[in-house]
Amino acid sequence: MAMPGKISVYRRLMLRIASILPERFRAAFLHPAGPTTVFFWAPTFKWGLVIAGIGDVNRPVDTISLSQTASLMLTGAIWSRYSLVIVPKNYNLFSVNLFTCFTGAYNFVRGLLYQMQKK
Repeated sequence: MAMPGKISVYRRLMLRIASILPERFRAAFLHPAGPTTVFFWAPTFKWGLVIAGIGDVNRPVDTISLSQTASLMLTGAIWSRYSLVIVPKNYNLFSVNLFTCFTGAYNFVRGLLYQMQKK
């Protein structure tokens, strides 16, 4: 259970920031999936998975885990779809999961081709 005092302080701070923003940015800032909510920050921090997946492109192919990259690929695809059917649409969530899917798929194919070649 969240503490009401902390929530109100955060909301007051966000409204204060919104009040000094130019009008054209205010709507995006206060959007239900904007930076004043967890619906913005959770996908933003998830970009760390994408960065790790891109880093794995240089990883030796024999160290790639097929199950791990397959799970990243599938969850990225599932959550990409989900992010477009929820209201409000969360394009930050969509983009991070699409990239998670692509990096997972790329590394999965690399690992799979290596495993098939090895046999």
